[in-house]
Amino acid sequence: MKSKKIAVVGLLGATLDGGKGSARWEKWRPTVALCQHEDLLIHRFELLYQQQFESLARLVGEDIHAVSPETEVCQRAISLRDPWDFEEVYGGLHEFARQYRFVPEKEEYLIHITTGTHVAQICMFLLTEARYFPGKIVQASPPSRRNANSPGEYRIIDLDLSIYDRIASRFQREQLEGLSFLKSGIDTRNKAFNELIEQIERVAIHSKAPILLIGPTGSGKSRLARRIYELKKARHQLLGSFVEVNCATLRGDAAMSALFGHVKGAFTGAAQDRPGLLRAAEGGILFLDEIGELGLDEQAMLLRALEEKRFLPMGADREAKSDFHLIGGTNRDLVLEVQKGRFREDLLARINLWTFRLPALRERPEDIEPNLEYELDQFASSMGTQITFSKEARERFLLFATSRDGRWKANFRDLNAAINRMATLTAGGRITVPVVNEEIERLKEFWKESRAGNVEDDPLAHVLGEPRAATLDHFDRVQLAEAVRICQKSHTLSEAGRILFSSSRQRKRTMNDADRLRKYLARFGLTWEAVHQRQ
Repeated sequence: MKSKKIAVVGLLGATLDGGKGSARWEKWRPTVALCQHEDLLIHRFELLYQQQFESLARLVGEDIHAVSPETEVCQRAISLRDPWDFEEVYGGLHEFARQYRFVPEKEEYLIHITTGTHVAQICMFLLTEARYFPGKIVQASPPSRRNANSPGEYRIIDLDLSIYDRIASRFQREQLEGLSFLKSGIDTRNKAFNELIEQIERVAIHSKAPILLIGPTGSGKSRLARRIYELKKARHQLLGSFVEVNCATLRGDAAMSALFGHVKGAFTGAAQDRPGLLRAAEGGILFLDEIGELGLDEQAMLLRALEEKRFLPMGADREAKSDFHLIGGTNRDLVLEVQKGRFREDLLARINLWTFRLPALRERPEDIEPNLEYELDQFASSMGTQITFSKEARERFLLFATSRDGRWKANFRDLNAAINRMATLTAGGRITVPVVNEEIERLKEFWKESRAGNVEDDPLAHVLGEPRAATLDHFDRVQLAEAVRICQKSHTLSEAGRILFSSSRQRKRTMNDADRLRKYLARFGLTWEAVHQRQ
């Protein structure tokens, strides 16, 4: 098979390719030198040049003919007023590439990117990458001092898809590492939760906008916020610290002072200046857990700090500055809080760009087992003692933990406490069935007392989740709570329907209580199976 002829497309280097008189042969000129290599036979050189360098282009063409008589030089003038204007350079080269008649089946094209401005070199690369120039990149380098009389070296770079596939797989591995990092290395199995973490990973890497994490107490908001910080820090996107504060602990002047700082004498007891947490978070992440507990004055100050990166410390007459990334955490429905006048609507609009709801542990029972392993590893790390379950004990605990009896009211805090208690009480480093049974009874009793001592506890928090249940009108809450209670006591959907509609069903010609109840539950996004399963 006859080999293809080689054609080179390259820009004239106004400086590198220049030179006067015979002295020009004493310097390395990339365009001419490329044609001097014995192992690179160039059939044609498409020399692109700016109109004002026409005489230099003609001289370089003559010199190429002198060193490589078999090389045909085609001089192509292109219109470039500013060779450092990216848009203009790309447009000019793109126009040439579109109009030029490439014949890849007969010729092999090398795109020379050694000469021209850096902008031009980048544009030549991009056009080759996009296949407007259907060829390979060639780059020349000058000779070493030991071999000064040689034409130097050249390197051909093939931008083929297989290379990109390998690069893409590297990025994919990095993304998977990022996802695992956010999950603390826990191999979670819940599909919805894994998709949520994927979204959070993309946002954490590509956005500086505030992030709002919504979820019940103990669902992992604080741990996830710290992992987001560590992920961004590892990608060199942050220089500052991770600053965490529970807003539920801040009240009155103490809240203003803690967040925004104060100057000496700002109030009774202010014996010295205090920088405040916003300034401590400069260049890093400020995690405001239970952000819904902030007072309206603090919310107003926070909004200005987010929008203008500046705020006024208590008692100060000069503003302070801080550029931080905000992550808020809450177990409240902030939309409902706005309606009640307890949260500023403009602040919610500012922090509600990226809102993620973390599910309760009872919503992802398939993740209890991998989290069990994580908690055991954490115990071993902190106590220096490796603890395992016997096969029977492990099965017994998982059966309870994933059943209706496993309420996990405090979510991962409950699970962490349970594992720590069992690991501490076990003998010989192995958790046995009696230890598990004792812990199960302890959890049941604790959850029973917790329900009895909390007058606000109702079944809706279990079937809808606390944030969503809080959005219901009081009338709907009372009515739906009774329907859920009857469903959980009944054995079948029809039985529950007969109890709930015992009076009105007497006035109907056809009675389909099950269908009527099913449609009522569907209004709230519920099914009989979901309600009955969570009793």
